[in-house]
Amino acid sequence: MSASPVICVGGENLIDHVTRDGEVSALAGGSPFNVAMALGRQQADVRYLTPISTDTWGDTLAATLLASGVKLAGGRVDAPTTIARVTVTNGIPSYVFERDGTAERSVTAASMAAAMPAGTTALHTGSLALTDGADAEAWEETCKTAYASGTLVSLDPNVRLSVITDIDTYRARIFRMIKAAHVLKLSDEDLEGLCPDMPQDAALAHVRSQTSASLVVMTKGPDGAIAMRGDNTVNIPAPPVPGLVDTVGAGDTFMATLLAGLARTDALAPSALDGLDAAQVEALIRRAGMAAAINCSRAGCNPPTLSELDAAMAAVG
Repeated sequence: MSASPVICVGGENLIDHVTRDGEVSALAGGSPFNVAMALGRQQADVRYLTPISTDTWGDTLAATLLASGVKLAGGRVDAPTTIARVTVTNGIPSYVFERDGTAERSVTAASMAAAMPAGTTALHTGSLALTDGADAEAWEETCKTAYASGTLVSLDPNVRLSVITDIDTYRARIFRMIKAAHVLKLSDEDLEGLCPDMPQDAALAHVRSQTSASLVVMTKGPDGAIAMRGDNTVNIPAPPVPGLVDTVGAGDTFMATLLAGLARTDALAPSALDGLDAAQVEALIRRAGMAAAINCSRAGCNPPTLSELDAAMAAVG
């Protein structure tokens, strides 16, 4: 590519206090934060729109993004860092969040518009940022405005029903937002949370009927992923994970790699998405799956660099 497209990412940043086998660690995290970090490690031109705290934990978060090549477009604010209490059982994490009055919620539609550089190619968000409150409303407005302006909008709801107090309002927001998205990525668990009591095939068909997204991808953990672009449907098995440590950040790494792949193939634009064929979609999803597998072989969210991912892909042909 002659120039790297600017990808803006926004949503929660936090510290994961992780308890695994009785041992406690503190790791930088948050789904959109992880996406930004993974994009930076794949040498994308990525701007992180959400403010980061000026406290000690915020220093850790800021340093993590900067070390990965991410530009801090949202700046720093004098509010505490969000904390996630994570318990990992058999490699699977469960979460409790402490978010009231924290830095990552200190956003408005105006502040995000000011943070986004002119000529932004794509905007990605999702997860806790969309759960409730004025910040969720600001993100919805920001995505709607970006979509209307022709900016590619990418959405990963990363549904956390256990922390949502008004589930009906939350689901309604997500279904509004998928009407103003070009790329929609969700997991099989997300789909179940959005469409309870529906068989998976029917739920996926319902989501596709409601979204404007040209590219819809659903990850299925150890069962791989399915991608839908127009009339093309691609099913990809999950690559093996030698020495599984945990799945923290695997979906975020997958999401980032999908966006990075679109950018590197000049397809990070609404019109270009419409031209993707089945072979191109398969290549994108295989690469995203490999990145997620590498992440799962490490503790916490620790996405591969571009060179690490290229080497892993070369090894499998």
